[in-house]
Amino acid sequence: MRVLYIEDDPNNRLLVRRILMAEGFQVLEAENATQGINLALQDPPDLILMDISMPGVDGLTATRQIRSLPQIAHLKIIALTANAMTGDREMILKAGCDGYISKPINIDTFVDELRQFTS
Repeated sequence: MRVLYIEDDPNNRLLVRRILMAEGFQVLEAENATQGINLALQDPPDLILMDISMPGVDGLTATRQIRSLPQIAHLKIIALTANAMTGDREMILKAGCDGYISKPINIDTFVDELRQFTS
């Protein structure tokens, strides 16, 4: 499975890449929303992990942009975010994300959580 992780923090990208690659996933990375959307258009992944709080174009805006592009609107988008306040989950799903995993991730359960969205 090919996963595109759109995340501005290089340490978070490194952690997720290591976890997913150890489980046999192919990981593509983008350090901002614009780069991620362009990468998804050029070489669509099976799933997008989307950070919500990024400088410039945030993850909610990026999700809405992806949903407006017919070539990639069908892709699964899972929010991976520290935004865990009341109402955040609903706001994230309303923006078009298919699911939500909160940070900090649990290294022991992360892959299983992610696989729930791929079946």
